[in-house]
Amino acid sequence: MADGNRRHPPNLQGVLRLAVEAGAAADGPAPIEPMSEERKEWLRGALAVVCKGQMDEVEQMKQCLAILREDGMALREREGEDPADGDDEEDERETALEVLSELCENLDNARDLMTLGGLDMCVSDCLCHPQSGVRWRAAQLIASCAQNMPEVQCHLLAKGALLKLLHLTDSDTNPTVRVKALYAVSCLVREQEVGLQAFLSHDGFSVLMRGIQSENERLRTKSAFLLLNLLTAHPEHKETVLSMGMVQQLVSILRMPHSSFHEHVLGALCCLVEESPKGLRECMTPNLGLEELLKHRANDLQGKGEYQEELEFCELLMTACFRGHKPDDSGMDR
Repeated sequence: MADGNRRHPPNLQGVLRLAVEAGAAADGPAPIEPMSEERKEWLRGALAVVCKGQMDEVEQMKQCLAILREDGMALREREGEDPADGDDEEDERETALEVLSELCENLDNARDLMTLGGLDMCVSDCLCHPQSGVRWRAAQLIASCAQNMPEVQCHLLAKGALLKLLHLTDSDTNPTVRVKALYAVSCLVREQEVGLQAFLSHDGFSVLMRGIQSENERLRTKSAFLLLNLLTAHPEHKETVLSMGMVQQLVSILRMPHSSFHEHVLGALCCLVEESPKGLRECMTPNLGLEELLKHRANDLQGKGEYQEELEFCELLMTACFRGHKPDDSGMDR
């Protein structure tokens, strides 16, 4: 096929791949000769398409931010009026946030959005927007940008994003907002020491406990999973969690009708007893009734492959607390 009829690859990697393939296809060493004008023209066109695509993404982000800025100014002008008056613009705002979330799956775009001031606007305006659809999409955007991006994480933490997200997780009236806000919290504190310290200073473990106790199944599951993850990665904070009466509260959760998130609750209890005499003593308290509860749960889960990990956590707790271990033991068999 002639160079002039070739389709331009969608990105720079595609251009380079074509160049490598062309070189590999040649038999023997290629003669050193000037590139033909036709070939030059084709390569210029391919590179122009790539660069235009990258530029288009920045322009798309700027357009989305213009929509959100206009909405922010309109909200301030309408302050004190019925929030429903702006419903006609709701889809446009939500679409802008969705487009930004999709674009910012590319880490370079996430960094560009931060430079353009988009994350600042998201924290200052969108997270406290009267429309729940804007709030949860803003939290989703923050999560997309922050995940595995220390530079963006630190910027968001400096802007006070974590406290706002914890507040939304704890008390927003919309269940989707609470779940998305917790997802963003997770992206700011997991494997991020600055974020973890801010989480501790804002009593984040209490927020997780209330999430586990909520009636929102998705929030329960994600709260329990984040608790398990943090205790596994940062066992040095288990004493803080134990001082909150977490053992008693987690066991009370296990007494509720069985749910798949109980696996994470049992995992968290395993973390709290490992190398912790205090955790062991609390789990072994006769009034708690944990031994009998674990026996019943293990019996119910036998033969159910989908609950294998939960069954293993039951066995670990039984071994740690009730199979020949004394209250002053400091370890947990594995």
